[in-house]
Amino acid sequence: SLNPRMTVFEIVSESLRNGPSRIENRRLRQERVYEVLERVGLDPAQSDRYPHAFSGGQRQRIGIARALAPKPKIVIADEPVSALDVSVQAQILNLFQDLQRDLGLTYLFVSHDLNVVSNISDRVAVMYAGRIVEIAPTAEIYSSPRHPYTAALLSAVLTPEYTPNKSRIEPLQGHPPNPANLPPGCSFAPRCSFASPSCQQIPPRLEFVGEGRLVACHRKNELTLSGITRVSGNEVA
Repeated sequence: SLNPRMTVFEIVSESLRNGPSRIENRRLRQERVYEVLERVGLDPAQSDRYPHAFSGGQRQRIGIARALAPKPKIVIADEPVSALDVSVQAQILNLFQDLQRDLGLTYLFVSHDLNVVSNISDRVAVMYAGRIVEIAPTAEIYSSPRHPYTAALLSAVLTPEYTPNKSRIEPLQGHPPNPANLPPGCSFAPRCSFASPSCQQIPPRLEFVGEGRLVACHRKNELTLSGITRVSGNEVA
């Protein structure tokens, strides 16, 4: 996502040269760029270099600095660590958490990695075929899912950090539907072992099932689904 023809300074300062967050004074703009580079752990003296001169983790830090430059209150991060080695992933996740604590940021963090999600999020929204099927605090999602798709995702977690609360459900069969041609009822029904006739015909609504928790499933009050728990016994954070 970094323009290879732009220096780090140009990349990070782009939002400060244009738009509502622009800083007209070049000296003040430079000070802001240097400030955010230092905050993400990069040397401002290297801001005249190009992206190819940096490692994958450093390039991700440049991207984070670019996002921080206009002083946002919310940051949308789409798979920000998916292409990084595990050790570098941990460093970037720690950076995200430090920035959240120090700057009071809110993140909309998009990821397919459930281990990453458990470590960075306070609340989780699970999506299937472009629709939200469950929203809940992270610890509740992991320990006691209420939607069959959420339970299937958690059942696929094989890392030794987690253990299933009960026996794992059967692996999903079939393939996700074509987003341009979704089935008439619940999009997950063709792959769901709990689907009833109404699931095949009527799209479920996302409804409250408790404080801060929403589920889109016709059988949400009938099913008891299995989640996972950290082996250490600590609550998922």
